[in-house]
Amino acid sequence: MDVKLPKLGEGADSGVVVNIFVKEGDTIAKDQAIMELENEKAVASIPSTAAGVVTKVYVKAGDRISAGQKILSVGGDAPAAAAPAPAAAPKPAAKKVAAQAAPEPVAVEDDSADIEEEVSTATIATSPSIRKMAREFGIHLGKIRGSGSGGRIVSADVRAYIQRLMKAAAKPATVAAAAAAPAKPAAVQIDFSQWGPILKKPVTPLRKVIARRMSESWSSVARVTQFDDIDFTRLGELRKKFAPAYEAKGVKLTLTPFVLAAVAGTLRKHSIFNSSLDEVASEIILKEYIHLGIAVDTDQGLMVPVIRDVDKKSLFDLAKELELLAARARDRKISADEMKGGTFTISNQGAIGGAHFTPIINLPEVAILGLGRGALKPVVRDGKVEVRMMTPMALSYDHRVIDGGSAARFTVDLLAAFHDFKEELVKL
Repeated sequence: MDVKLPKLGEGADSGVVVNIFVKEGDTIAKDQAIMELENEKAVASIPSTAAGVVTKVYVKAGDRISAGQKILSVGGDAPAAAAPAPAAAPKPAAKKVAAQAAPEPVAVEDDSADIEEEVSTATIATSPSIRKMAREFGIHLGKIRGSGSGGRIVSADVRAYIQRLMKAAAKPATVAAAAAAPAKPAAVQIDFSQWGPILKKPVTPLRKVIARRMSESWSSVARVTQFDDIDFTRLGELRKKFAPAYEAKGVKLTLTPFVLAAVAGTLRKHSIFNSSLDEVASEIILKEYIHLGIAVDTDQGLMVPVIRDVDKKSLFDLAKELELLAARARDRKISADEMKGGTFTISNQGAIGGAHFTPIINLPEVAILGLGRGALKPVVRDGKVEVRMMTPMALSYDHRVIDGGSAARFTVDLLAAFHDFKEELVKL
């Protein structure tokens, strides 16, 4: 029996082999991890779909493989040949269409040209509620391929069919826009060795993903970056005061959990910064949840794991989750799902150095906060010069969604959240 690479998820049909855990002659069990595959920004273990003795391994570390490609073969006692089954009698056309349905929900294609030919709806297996929905939307059920048992049409199939129609309707506009856009110059390969010694390093899948996403953001967002300086003096005092108590419970208290809490509170007041722009529907999606992405510097490149429901968690819980999530990101043990669903991103370069910079918005979000390295500076307060710990801040936002006045108000409230951070939020 051949073990093949399964579908890894929506939009993920390939990856690069990182490690192979088995070799020819090994005995493996079903669901046993047989290799690690790097896809997008995550490294995932791939389980075996069969049990037996490995007779052949078809891939090696560094290979790029796609869904459906053979990974290895396993052997065992061959089962007795079964008697041939009698030929099935032909079925009516409607049932034939249903029998061809795949066990998985219908995939949403970019082109609607392959919509099923109409058949009579009288013999189509589906529920009364689905029939009512089809009548209300003017949909002919004979054009929908069912994914339920025996080809039964379920609500997911109807939604997928509608999405196909919407994509087909939007395609002419997309094609026209692409035609109007200036063509990207063709890449030119240069022999740099003609000027001196060089080393070649292959572009990793992670770096390709980073490059693609940053280019998309840079070319599509009307971005503005607003700069200021945050007074971190109080946060530093609170961290120093409560760090021993946190460490006694096995958690390291850094300044980042304070940043998470302050940003979450400010986002509650300024929901437009916690939104996304739906260009297809011409709508601004205001999210009632706050999931913050944290940019983590790793040996392989930038990764952005997401901490969910930040506004509902204590500072202790944030510190604990942040520590675990960052460690797993650096070890490339974080899953792709753990880097999705963010509503706002924070990029903190304070531990490395540098001052102000212009962070690129992490689409489909509309804003990102960049923090530099703090330094002691003289500051005038109440007519007196004081030495305060000031940290450079850069807020990049999508000007298609957010106006400059809104960004200024957000900045004022964010600075106040840092300066007046409540001690009871830190106490255990």
